[in-house]
Amino acid sequence: MSRDAREWAWDDSTSRGNARLVLLSIADRIPDEQCVAWASLGSLMRRTNASRNAVRSAIAALAEAGELEVLEDFDGPQHSTVYRLPRAAAWLAKVAAAKKDDPDAYVEPLTDADPVPELDHQRLRKHGIWPHTGSESDPRRQNLTGSESAPPRQNLTPPRVRIRPPCGSESDPQNRSEPKVNPRYSSSSAADLTSAQDWQVDDTSLSWAQQQGHLARLGEHGLQTADAKWRHHRAGRSPRSAAAWAADWRSWIAREHSPTPQRPNLYALPGGSPAPQAGMTKADLHMAALKAALDEPTGTE
Repeated sequence: MSRDAREWAWDDSTSRGNARLVLLSIADRIPDEQCVAWASLGSLMRRTNASRNAVRSAIAALAEAGELEVLEDFDGPQHSTVYRLPRAAAWLAKVAAAKKDDPDAYVEPLTDADPVPELDHQRLRKHGIWPHTGSESDPRRQNLTGSESAPPRQNLTPPRVRIRPPCGSESDPQNRSEPKVNPRYSSSSAADLTSAQDWQVDDTSLSWAQQQGHLARLGEHGLQTADAKWRHHRAGRSPRSAAAWAADWRSWIAREHSPTPQRPNLYALPGGSPAPQAGMTKADLHMAALKAALDEPTGTE
């Protein structure tokens, strides 16, 4: 089911930049048509190769656009945050209703009038998502959407380390096991980064291109040409993680135009001379036409 959620994010989401990467990272975890998944802030930082503040800003932008919802009343494993893609859930429900009787029925585009299905709590529990039942003394989850009540630049710790240490003063650091995710100061993160030229297209991206019809639309040669263009335009970019390059590569392939049919060979002569090869300069083309004319029999030999 994460495939349907990813397709909605690729085709219908208006998000850009880090917000799009965050949305795709969450959509990749969705198990069913309710479009609900849990993710810690630290995991989103690692998967998108973005800073803490960048991920928080992306979540706030997605929530403002109505494409992402933070379910404050639920907790994932280890008190991780639970998210929902409401517009994706509404779209999948609309498609299922339209194709219930006719699998080939045309589905109208999603509108604001289309309702978002109610959550099935029993199904959420099968995926490790439970209603939040903390006491008043428990630390409240920070508002990741950036409301007025939240501190403007407060650093949120990954939810997996929210349990307070059994001893120590209040001045002790609460985040002893927080991983370093800033690539400027983390040697482990820097080892996972690569350039666009060195990045290799993975099997998941190739399967995506085939399933989405881009391989049939562009053809194998067209896909290779699009890949070469992408590497040329990304040559000057700073190193990124393989997941970030894969998401950027897919976005490029989805926007790539289908190759136009080749024009007739203007230099083909009655002598059966071969067509000029791609990459020949204008001077080379003229020389090939001249040689073909010289090789053609005139009947005076």
